[in-house]
Amino acid sequence: MDNKINNPANVLEVHNLKKYFPIKSGVFQRVVGHVKAVDDVSFSIKKGQTFGLVGESGCGKTTIGRTILRLAEPTAGKAIIDGVDIFAIKDKDELRLMRKKMQIIFQDPYSSLNPRIPVGEIIGEAVREHSIVSKQDYNDYILKTMEECGLRPYYRGRYPHEFSGGQRQRICIARALALKPDLIVADEPVSALDVSIQAQIINLLKDLQEARGISYLFISHDLSVVEYISDYIGVMYLGNLVETAPKEELFKHPCHPYTKALLSAVPVPNPDSKMNRVILKGDIPSPANPPSGCKFHTRCKYVMDICKTDQPALLDYGNEHFIACHLYKDGKLDKDLDAEEAEE
Repeated sequence: MDNKINNPANVLEVHNLKKYFPIKSGVFQRVVGHVKAVDDVSFSIKKGQTFGLVGESGCGKTTIGRTILRLAEPTAGKAIIDGVDIFAIKDKDELRLMRKKMQIIFQDPYSSLNPRIPVGEIIGEAVREHSIVSKQDYNDYILKTMEECGLRPYYRGRYPHEFSGGQRQRICIARALALKPDLIVADEPVSALDVSIQAQIINLLKDLQEARGISYLFISHDLSVVEYISDYIGVMYLGNLVETAPKEELFKHPCHPYTKALLSAVPVPNPDSKMNRVILKGDIPSPANPPSGCKFHTRCKYVMDICKTDQPALLDYGNEHFIACHLYKDGKLDKDLDAEEAEE
């Protein structure tokens, strides 16, 4: 198998990732179908940059992050980090060594921390296991890592229940940072926090990225947060990427009808501003029985006959802007569509 990374500027490349969960039924628990949580997704993350992944709940965002880290086994595809296909690794010791290069920050900071272990041990447990520093430098390294994440030295002997939500998330960040990873998967790291604390955690992540050159896969449903922290954004719908683009390009020229609907729901801090809200009809279909053709066609007001039969490919329309939609043909954006929306 060719595990070479296509572009050395990328810290991660995901190719045709699929993750299907079996549906079992009957006395003998036979497989009668599959939940297509992630269905043929490809993207890359450059070194020192952040790829924001957004979409409705249940679209497969978290499953992508967990599968890349092998917390869930993939159905198909490749995930290449540092020239190595993570999915092709069979040896447990080899996979253990690769885990130093990729870490995760979970959504709920309290449930992801062991309540019986003090903070210093939580941060240092993996450091000792992977021999990140020598025994002589261990204590200083833990204190330095805590300081980088805004944690006081005397917090080291305290337990998770003694901290606020924001402080617990700082502990989780310090635990991930301590292994000196190349990639951190941040799975909705601020959604459980107060708004004022969210800003502090996001700024901390940006500062650490600037200081250490870390790359993030930032998973969130909050477009305002994603806009602030991301360099590149991917929009997911029912297991597929429907649009990806650099941050400025996506927010200035959203193209896919689903992306436009998401952006229209972002609140504007101006009471005099008129909101052109796009209301989507119906509910998101089941990933166990997705619609044929374009999966969004059941909720799209621009649906055409081809949308019901042919699934659109994610094609490049310039400026690193990729769109999976039949409204855009021959590599050109549909100007008539923009004019129609302007009239509405």
